[in-house]
Amino acid sequence: MLEALRSHAWAYPALEAVHIVGIALLLGNLAALEMRVFGRAAVLPVAAMARLSLSIAFSGFALAAASGSLMFATQPAELLSNQAFLVKMGLLVAAGFNAGWFHLRGSLRKLDAMARVQMLLSTAIWLAVVFCGRWIAY
Repeated sequence: MLEALRSHAWAYPALEAVHIVGIALLLGNLAALEMRVFGRAAVLPVAAMARLSLSIAFSGFALAAASGSLMFATQPAELLSNQAFLVKMGLLVAAGFNAGWFHLRGSLRKLDAMARVQMLLSTAIWLAVVFCGRWIAY
């Protein structure tokens, strides 16, 4: 399978497109939930919005992680020596810790100032992940 990704002209670009779709699903739904945490669309119940947004965001993350893992497998040595890749991986860990902290403290129930800070931090981390991803290619 990895050889097919390396040898077919369309395979790797198609995998990159799948990766971008996963990122779009993730970030788009996190942004929608963030808007709700900040009081937008207040007619929508937070719990229902979170169930929908987070399930789609998680699906996007799974898609991005699977496609990213395949891309990594095609050139691990080059990526492990790429500073932007290493920063991106560190940011992914930070995003995971932030998400865990957000849910463990019950931020969706509280919708307090800390919940808003956590959401802003999440968005900033994910945007930094996207920027690092672009720098990997160069």
